[in-house]
Amino acid sequence: MSSISANELKTRGVAAIEAALSHDSEAIISVRGKTRYVVMPIEHFHYLRECELEAALAQNNDDIAAGRFVVSTPEEHLKRIKAGDEA
Repeated sequence: MSSISANELKTRGVAAIEAALSHDSEAIISVRGKTRYVVMPIEHFHYLRECELEAALAQNNDDIAAGRFVVSTPEEHLKRIKAGDEA
């Protein structure tokens, strides 16, 4: 994964990001020698977000199949939430 320093980003701007992403799908931005941020093309971000949502859906389906869910009214749900906060 490519790395861009904050100073390089300051002096070269978007050109530094474009250069880093020309051969990698992600680039790390470091500030004062510490990795702080990741930049990527928006298409890659959308792909990762879709993967995250598909994983959440699969987990939800597993919970339903295993019976790990509760059917309740909104009022009952709020009572359960408040009871959990007090515990």
